[in-house]
Parts: sequence; C-alpha cells; structure tokens
Amino acid sequence: MKSSILWLAIAAAVALLSVAAIVYGAVPLDARAVLDALSGRGDPVTVAIVRTLRLPRAALALLVGAGLGMAGAALQGALRNALAEPYLLGVSGGAAVGAVAAVAIGASTPFVLPLASFAGAALAIAVALGVARASGGRADPRVLLMAGVIVGAFANAAIMVLLANAPPNAVRNALWWMMGSVADARWLTVGWLCIYVAIGGALLLWFARDIDVLSLGEESAAALGVDANRSSRTIFLIAALLSAATVAAAGLVGFVGLVVPHLVRSLGVRRHRALIAGAALVGAGLVVAADLVARLARPPGELPLGAVTALVGVPFFLVQMRRLS
Repeated sequence: MKSSILWLAIAAAVALLSVAAIVYGAVPLDARAVLDALSGRGDPVTVAIVRTLRLPRAALALLVGAGLGMAGAALQGALRNALAEPYLLGVSGGAAVGAVAAVAIGASTPFVLPLASFAGAALAIAVALGVARASGGRADPRVLLMAGVIVGAFANAAIMVLLANAPPNAVRNALWWMMGSVADARWLTVGWLCIYVAIGGALLLWFARDIDVLSLGEESAAALGVDANRSSRTIFLIAALLSAATVAAAGLVGFVGLVVPHLVRSLGVRRHRALIAGAALVGAGLVVAADLVARLARPPGELPLGAVTALVGVPFFLVQMRRLS
C-alpha cells in the first residue's frame, strides 16, 4: 500500500513538472491562458507558444528521460555494473557519430537519423565491451569505464573530422545539439521517438527476467538455463536502440541513465521489471526538471540541457566511484 502511494506521488510530481514546463519560460503564462490555448482558444500568440513550442518540448523531454532511464537500468543489471550507462560507456557518443554522419551526407530524415544513430551506438557498445573483454575485466567497473572513455574520445574526434569543413552555422548548430537540447522539439520528432521508446521499453520489460538472472552472474545464469551471451547481446542492442533514438532527437544528454536507476533502487525496488518501469517515470521527471532549469536559469537565454544533467550526474558519479573503491 505504501509503495503504491509513493509511486502515485512520483507520478503526480512528474505531471506537475510537465505542467510547469508548459506554464513557465521566457514568456510566463498563467494556468487559465494555458488551458484556453490547449483547447485552441485565446490569444493566437499564446496558442502558438503552448501548442507549437512548449507542449512538444515537454513531451520530448519526458520521452528522452524515459528512454535513457530504462537503458541505464538495463545496462547496469546486465553488466552487473553500478556505473554503467549509455553516456559513460560511449554508446551515446557512438550514436552521435552516426547521426552527424547522416546529417553530413544529407540523410537526416526522421526515419534515417535514428537508424544511423543506432548503428553508431551498436558499434560503440561492441567496441567498449570488446576492449574490456580483451583486458579480462568485463565486469570490472573501472576497466569498462576506461573502455567507454576511449570509445567516447574516439567518437568526439570522429565528429570533429566530420565537421571540419562544414559551414560555421552548421558547426555551431551541431555543437549545440551535441550538448543536448529539446528546444527544437517538433511533433514529428515526438511521434517517432514515442514509437522507439515504446518498442524499446516493451522489449526491456519482456527481457526483465533475463536481466534479473544476468545480474546474478554468468555461471548462475547458465545454471538457470539462460544463455548469458545471447541474452546480453540482445539487451545491449535494445539499450543501444533507446539511447540512439534519444540522441537523434535531443543530442547528448548524459548521466540520466546513471542517476535514475540508483534513485529507483533507493526506493526499495530490486526486480528489473519494476526497476525499468520506475526508471522510465523517474527519468522522465528528471529530464523535464533539468530542461526547466536550463530555460529559467539565465533568461532569456538557455543553458544546454546536457550541461544541467552533468552538473547533477558528475558529483553523483564521483560518490558512486568512491563507494566502489
């Protein structure tokens, strides 16, 4: 009973944050004006602000947070690594390389861009795991993180090469996108990201039992009849799909996949089906809150969304590293 009340309270908090994301901004609006605008009534400028700018932006932030939260929860469980998450493993960097490459060749359609990001993310996670396995320390958080740092550094270098001869405006836009932002949210982007997050989240929930078993170790997984290598590859690819979709939609938003699963576990959640579902909800709220901070911290300008999440994530990461040392 207490658990149900707690999660209802969290859902209510996420809903309130979403309302705040629509009400507050460079042009503050009152709740009545927002309600009128949602129904298509009232001042045309207010209607445009609410329905064209703020509503899709809030929806995109919710989906980005949900996708990254679920991907982080799945990776931490499958790898038995409390520090695993898409950004730190270089997965997001690989997705960014795929997306930038697609943009560079003029293939930045809503259908192609996520697929190019997914190809980059899948390659990045394969390289990171390959480096860690070659060092004999796939389960060692330090070895895996070092492998992720290497992949991330290579991804940044590849992006710089791709942008070397690009026009200044394209470089500036690409760098802002790499820092993470939902400012350019459009309903088309929200629609296709919703499809990717729904499919990826459903698949992770379907494989939640396998993640539970993998979190016990490969020998225990084999004893329980689970093919650890095949299940791990499947879960990694699903997590890469979710990460790639968020990168294609909003750029690099780091540390959400690290922080959110720990927050959900602190509420007493241990089984991965509940953990993944909880991470989707908490991650959605975290990114909406971070975007609110990004918009309101220095009006009328904005901070990069990825910078705001990093300000929370880096200290959290250091605390977790100290606990593991």
